[in-house]
Amino acid sequence: MTAKVILHVGAPKTGTSYVQDLLFTHREELAAAGTLYPADRFDAHFLAALDLMELQWGGLEKQAVGAWDRLAEQVRGWDGTVIVSHEILATATPTQVRRAFASFGDGVEVHVVLSARDLVRQIPAEWQENVKHRRVVGYRDFLDKITDPARKGTLASWFWGVQEVPDILDRWGSSLPASQVHVVTVPPPGAPRGLLWERFASVFGLDAATYAKPSGRDNPSMGVPETALIRRINERVNNGVLANEDYRQFVRELLAHQHLSRRTGSPRLTLPPDVRAWAEDLSETWIKVLAAKGYDVVGSLDDLRPAPASRSEAEASFADPDAPDEDQVAEASLDAIVTLLQENARLQAREHALREDVHAAHRELDRVRGLWFRVKRRLVREADGNAVLGRALSFYRRVRGSSSRSA
Repeated sequence: MTAKVILHVGAPKTGTSYVQDLLFTHREELAAAGTLYPADRFDAHFLAALDLMELQWGGLEKQAVGAWDRLAEQVRGWDGTVIVSHEILATATPTQVRRAFASFGDGVEVHVVLSARDLVRQIPAEWQENVKHRRVVGYRDFLDKITDPARKGTLASWFWGVQEVPDILDRWGSSLPASQVHVVTVPPPGAPRGLLWERFASVFGLDAATYAKPSGRDNPSMGVPETALIRRINERVNNGVLANEDYRQFVRELLAHQHLSRRTGSPRLTLPPDVRAWAEDLSETWIKVLAAKGYDVVGSLDDLRPAPASRSEAEASFADPDAPDEDQVAEASLDAIVTLLQENARLQAREHALREDVHAAHRELDRVRGLWFRVKRRLVREADGNAVLGRALSFYRRVRGSSSRSA
């Protein structure tokens, strides 16, 4: 029976992609050491979360049917610690939380982990993540929706579902002792690169250094002109122009993650002064609430307090992604075109190589067939003057004829 289940339930943009890739990459070593990360594919926990919460997700929910029950079955069959991790679990309702806990069986010690980052960094990152999932809502519209106390509409509902730290912890941790509810805070800018993973590893009961190999998967941020470009692309390719799987491959992964995020010198996406002041006030409220709850904080609640704006940030004018510098967008666009041309050339070269492999295989088959034909013709000729060969040839023809009829 499983002794402990550690549920990492979010939040998005807090190092979740890195952590999940690391756990998936090392799942065999982890299992040998007594910790199960139950996944036969990288997105296994994502599909399980979709199934648990019955979420619609661009058609992927069809693949997800039964995924949570399969995951829970693996949990129940493991003797040791199990780690489950996906950020969309943050949106689970109390009923879905109870179903998740019950699916693990009786006598299991459940721990909930929520990773959290200050709102001044989270809010711009969430809008950009919306853009990378082919949304077209403007930045100011996004900010207006999430700062509206009414929180009307899907956008605001989703944002607060995955980002309102006290509420997420209430939904997931209300039935657990405070010592089994862990808040991993994302270190402030300038902290050592491996510090966040060290904090996660301490909650998971792992040696950080043992599994600290570089991850090949992350979710990097883009600058203002690059984000504006992706949003404009969305306006052109939505409504059936580009299928979801093609968008993921060419726009989100190739352009956004692999290339545009690497451009340096672009202005960073930040909050306008009025929204920053609002976010700072809300952060202070959250810090007080979490301190009163007595959760296990890995890091410091002070990490959730936005760092003061540097002198350079204070002096710089806010770069509005709704009205970006068009010269900068043009430069980003040229880089995007070059990237797509290079990818097209690479795919064509691969297709050409595959065709050559097929042609080579056909040539080899023809050569073998030709050789066998020449051997058979020689045997037939020699069988005319050789009684043993003649009987063997007659037997071969009877067997072949019988096989053909039975087929």
